[in-house]
Amino acid sequence: MRVVLVEPKNEGNVGAVARAMKNFDVHDLVLVNPCALGPEARQRAMHGADILESATVVPDLTSAIQDADLIIGTSGIDTSNEKRFARIAVRPSDLAIKLGKARGTTALLFGREDFGLLEEELLRCDLLVTIPAAKPYPILNLSHAATVLLYELFNARAPTRPSRTMSGLEKEKLHSAFADLLDATDYPPHKIGRTRIMFRRMMGRAVPSGWEFHALMGVLQRATKRIRRLEGKR
Repeated sequence: MRVVLVEPKNEGNVGAVARAMKNFDVHDLVLVNPCALGPEARQRAMHGADILESATVVPDLTSAIQDADLIIGTSGIDTSNEKRFARIAVRPSDLAIKLGKARGTTALLFGREDFGLLEEELLRCDLLVTIPAAKPYPILNLSHAATVLLYELFNARAPTRPSRTMSGLEKEKLHSAFADLLDATDYPPHKIGRTRIMFRRMMGRAVPSGWEFHALMGVLQRATKRIRRLEGKR
């Protein structure tokens, strides 16, 4: 599990996140273009100071997630409206179940304290998670949100041997094969972007195994080849 803080503005929050990571046995912290970190961050980190000191600082989100197999974004705004598909999120308990037996690197993204993750950043995520809270004030403090999610994930860790999940490279091959199928079927151009994002989110929720990846790839590639072969005979 990798915790990624995107442009955090408050050093105290960064320290508190490091402390929560120490509490729940997560050690990989990546900071994207963060604020300056000083005594307050170290004081808030407490026994998580080693995590804070070893944190990786990168200039952009791409650098933070380039080797991640699964990318999970956090959002304080949730919706069930399919027209706002980029904001449909799962609950922490559901996320914990999905990741309980997963392998590979999972990047858990937290946005800026004032306005969270940007829309284009959310679209890069395989899955979104939101923490239910009272409607009058549903947005949690950055460190509080991290603590809740890390607790849920820690609590759901399975004692059994985890199965191999689809890797990041396999994931991108699957999405490429799906895009190829859309092209072969002359899918309406104005719907392609939305459909590809919906497929990415669906696969993110499913957390396919390596075996399931190969089965899906076989179906998609076989369908694409057959469609193009039939088109060539016309």
